[in-house]
Amino acid sequence: MTPIARRTLLVAVAIAPISHVSFAVDALPDARFVGFAEIVNDFEVQSGQLALTKSSNEPVRAYATRAIAEHTTAAQSLIKSRSEAGVSMAPDAEVRALADEAMARLNSLQGVEFDTAFANAQLRVQTVVVAQYGAYSQNGKSGPHRRYAQEMLPKQEAFLEGAKRLVGAR
Repeated sequence: MTPIARRTLLVAVAIAPISHVSFAVDALPDARFVGFAEIVNDFEVQSGQLALTKSSNEPVRAYATRAIAEHTTAAQSLIKSRSEAGVSMAPDAEVRALADEAMARLNSLQGVEFDTAFANAQLRVQTVVVAQYGAYSQNGKSGPHRRYAQEMLPKQEAFLEGAKRLVGAR
């Protein structure tokens, strides 16, 4: 996926009516997929830790607790997959910038505003993650990373459903 196509996808996800987002994406090249997955795992752990310190909303805290545990395990699995495949990570500056921007926004909020922003950020991230993991699990070139995507896709779909519930509870 070209940078312009990816940017268009990310903007479309950010502004689309969230409950009806449906689109097809191309699988990223192997090293870029690894970079994407690492950024996602980092974001989920960091935003989850932030939610546990900032939120008193039980559904947000439950989602955050699960995200920390699942994405810590996913990060370890990705390291193993990366070693098995011999694929280096190509950092994705655009996705990193979006994750950093979301974290900065979350850091600046408190209370109900934080909970709403957290839920919306999770929904946006998981929508893109499910699309990319779905594409890579079918069309990715690296067998170990394709297996990683196939293993993670049902978990990411569950997180997407959880994020939809969080947004709906606002």
